[in-house]
Amino acid sequence: MSDRTDAIPVSILLVEDDAGDALLIRKALKDGKINNSVDTVTDGAAALAYLRGQPPHTGAARPDLILLDLNLPKIDGRQVLAEAKNDPDLRQIPVIILTTSRAEEDVIRSYDLHANAYVEKPFDINQFIRAVQKIDEFFLTVARLSPR
Repeated sequence: MSDRTDAIPVSILLVEDDAGDALLIRKALKDGKINNSVDTVTDGAAALAYLRGQPPHTGAARPDLILLDLNLPKIDGRQVLAEAKNDPDLRQIPVIILTTSRAEEDVIRSYDLHANAYVEKPFDINQFIRAVQKIDEFFLTVARLSPR
């Protein structure tokens, strides 16, 4: 396992419409030992605009990792996932589904759409934070991300 504390910061796009969950996720990522930056958008349309560098996200850096909720306003996370994985410029970005949905059809569909992982948000705050830190640890310390 590599130690990335001195590595180039990892850019994370957090797509989360629940302000409380977004705050917890950002806190968990900040408390991790990885030097990363987190940009947050609150709906699927904003996520696609961000990923495509469209206004108001013109010039936004391509994220190294996407944390994606499924149940989003405007465009749901399933469609965001489908469009990202069908775009040759975006498909190599790992997408982690981070959702309250425990529906088997959501798990199956997410993997059919090439999600890299499906994580159910725990209801307990401490377990929630630990789950996000485990994502952080695995994808940013153990796994090797695609070069920018």
